Amino acid sequence: MAPEKQQDNGTWLVTEFLLVGFSNLPELRPTLFILFLLTYLVTLSGNATIITIIQVDRTLHTPMYRFLAVLSLSETCYTLVTIPNMLAHLLMESQAISIAGCRAQMFFFLGLGCSHCFLLTLMGYDRYVAICHPLRYSVIMRPTVCLCLGALVFCSGFSVALIETCMIFSSPFCGAGHVEHFFCDIAPVLKLSCDESSLKGLGIFFLSILVVLVSFLFILLSYAFIVAAIVRIPSASGRRKAFSTCAAHLTVVIVHFGCASIIYLRPDSGANPSQDRLVAVFYTVVTPLLNPVVYTLRNKEVRVALRKNLARGCGAFK
Repeated sequence: MAPEKQQDNGTWLVTEFLLVGFSNLPELRPTLFILFLLTYLVTLSGNATIITIIQVDRTLHTPMYRFLAVLSLSETCYTLVTIPNMLAHLLMESQAISIAGCRAQMFFFLGLGCSHCFLLTLMGYDRYVAICHPLRYSVIMRPTVCLCLGALVFCSGFSVALIETCMIFSSPFCGAGHVEHFFCDIAPVLKLSCDESSLKGLGIFFLSILVVLVSFLFILLSYAFIVAAIVRIPSASGRRKAFSTCAAHLTVVIVHFGCASIIYLRPDSGANPSQDRLVAVFYTVVTPLLNPVVYTLRNKEVRVALRKNLARGCGAFK
């Protein structure tokens, strides 16, 4: 049982949450721990490799790759919010988390998640400028502009997260205090609110629509102009080269926005905890692994820079 205290009106208030996590799969917990730990280590290594190679290779010092480095750093922070705690809970019997800890975890998780949507939108705009306005690219995407746009992305993302977190934690929590998840996500925590949560849920639902759908529509608009520009390129090799710079970004966009839509753009979000946990494993464990893999395997310039610097490093040890 989660710790509780009684109000004067007889209502029992929760003072600590219990994360249900994978407690219903005791025989699988050791296997899940090893699997998630290995995946996490590969994810950290992949993102660290991308950040390092972009930093040390001067040919990658362009806005597109700077944004990719920021995405990798943000992805690393995103996994730090949920995965270490989940791994600890797979080993320990206690699944308790304080309300303050739950609030902090939700704030950073939502802030980084919203920032990813805005950052992917910014990366789509970068590709639009590069392909549709190549002669003005260095002027439009100059370093000061990129810095301001990057700051705006994270300020906007964490502002939305602050609003949603304050809405959810503005009232006390009642009941057993069992969060039907392995981290503090919106729907399972909101279900424990003592107050009528339907209005809060509706407000958060519309905020999610604003973040996810508006970001996705801006990306679609960018790619509509990009496709129109690519089809006007006379040579097939030119069209192929132009599209290859967008392929990795498109792949990540589809995966990220697909998962976000499944979880947060459903009016009955939280109605099926087991299904939500399964999807959450995908977007907290698997998706962060896909990003460095996709950007390494689908991006020729990153592959060339990686081989060149690995060869240089091996030569230095001879």
